[in-house]
Amino acid sequence: MALSRHIDPDELVLKLHEASLEGKSGSHKRHAQLRGHGGVHYGSGGPYTSRYATNQEIPKFKLSEDGVGSETAYQLLKDELDLDGRPNLNLASFVGTYMESRADDLIRENISKNMSDADEYPAMMNMHTRCVSILANLWGVQKGETAIGSATTGSSEAIHLAGLAMKRRWQEKRTAAGKDTLHPNIIMGTNAQVALEKFARYFDVEARLLPVSEASEWRLDPSLVRDNIDENTIGVFVILGSTYTGHYEPVEEISKILDDYERETGHDIPIHVDGASGALVAPFTAAGAGAKWNFELPRVKSINTSGHKFGLVYAGVGWIIWRDEQYLPRHLIFELHYLGGTEESYTLNFSRPGAQIIAQYFNFIHLGFNGYRAIMENCMANARMLSKSLEATGWYTCVSSIHRKRGQKHYKPSAKAYSGGEDETSADYNPGLPVVAFRFSDEFKREYPHVKQQAVSTLLRVKQYIIPNYPLPPNEDKTEILRVVVRESMSADLLYRLIADICEVTENLMRSDQIDLEAFGGSSKGSAEAQHSRMTGDRKDSKNPMGNGVHRSVC
Repeated sequence: MALSRHIDPDELVLKLHEASLEGKSGSHKRHAQLRGHGGVHYGSGGPYTSRYATNQEIPKFKLSEDGVGSETAYQLLKDELDLDGRPNLNLASFVGTYMESRADDLIRENISKNMSDADEYPAMMNMHTRCVSILANLWGVQKGETAIGSATTGSSEAIHLAGLAMKRRWQEKRTAAGKDTLHPNIIMGTNAQVALEKFARYFDVEARLLPVSEASEWRLDPSLVRDNIDENTIGVFVILGSTYTGHYEPVEEISKILDDYERETGHDIPIHVDGASGALVAPFTAAGAGAKWNFELPRVKSINTSGHKFGLVYAGVGWIIWRDEQYLPRHLIFELHYLGGTEESYTLNFSRPGAQIIAQYFNFIHLGFNGYRAIMENCMANARMLSKSLEATGWYTCVSSIHRKRGQKHYKPSAKAYSGGEDETSADYNPGLPVVAFRFSDEFKREYPHVKQQAVSTLLRVKQYIIPNYPLPPNEDKTEILRVVVRESMSADLLYRLIADICEVTENLMRSDQIDLEAFGGSSKGSAEAQHSRMTGDRKDSKNPMGNGVHRSVC
């Protein structure tokens, strides 16, 4: 067999381009380079008569001296963006990709408005205030409390703000008691989305990452909390909807553990609920969160959510709410006077688009509680249908459990698919996000050991679906899962097509031999994520081995 060498495509194109200019006179060469340039054809003809049609690439790393017409620029960028995936088939993401046309109109009409300029846009700021109030009431703020909050660019910023408030309140208490403030720590599970660990790293807080397991449903294990908290614990991050499997963490159970700890030691440790997805799912589903999780629990001081997830807005808006203004230290709030009025600000950003806040308020008044409930129940029903269909094949086992009878947590091979009857709702099943996390069944792996799960993700990508395959958190990372987020825009037709395509892809893999599978990434090496996990986890000299941190999680 002949040897093959790697070809650098950029170098190849450059050589061919230079060769096309060889032998031309200086004037012809100059004309070829400048065709469509500056005043010579600027704006004349179509985009494919410009100099970017054949003679030059569009500028990528350095600004060109002269531009091209707006129609040409538009068409060239539009052509390049055709290479992107289809947003509605990106089943890896929690972020919404659909809004109604009237919401699109409002966004277009208000796209230039800046949230930092409150004096200029008072109507928009009033809508912002209303959204904060709506969320506070939705999350059970108690009578006599004055909730306070803000829009953010997403849940990552919101989590940082909540964590910083907890740290400052802890510091103030310690200073008042004459104690040091050198060693703050915060509790979270290893299933935490990376934004939570970023907070700890960026704001000098020790992240105490508690291992998760199948017994704890791959979420924060309450039994480990008591042994890992102390007088330096600034708070506990509890996640309402794990990005790995969609499970809700037991906020009320952890709250009771912290209540008992305070009675024993006098140390008051608050809870922040990361409800990036779940805080706008649980209030609307009949299943709820299975137990109390919001401001009904006195220990829950703050909650965040992503408006651009199950708030059903495009990317760019999150929310952070404190149950009462006493839990947001006053010296963290800035007063701004130079934009025509006085504005109070507690954010990591200053200027930011305001259109998404308007879009969020549009959804609140357009859908109302019952509209949101109908959408969330529909998402849950579709997620249950997908889960039951996958397990019915015998090829897959679901790690998520929203399709199982309430109280039945784990897969039982002999059990028939549960049905709540003709009028079933999510209340008949385990609570959780509309997420389907699944893997090859043990029987499938015994019968087809050469088939690697990553190959399913790869072949579905050919059909334009984006369905990630990645390892569970540390301690459980030998198990890889595929994950589908069921959003509002998944219709019944798309769901049935997805089920058929997963079955078709799996059957093709069953008929393939190992050599065929290695050709498109289904080799025994596994997924890129799994390789990275093994590589970093096995290195004894690694400064931050994977076992000590948060795995990459698609969100």
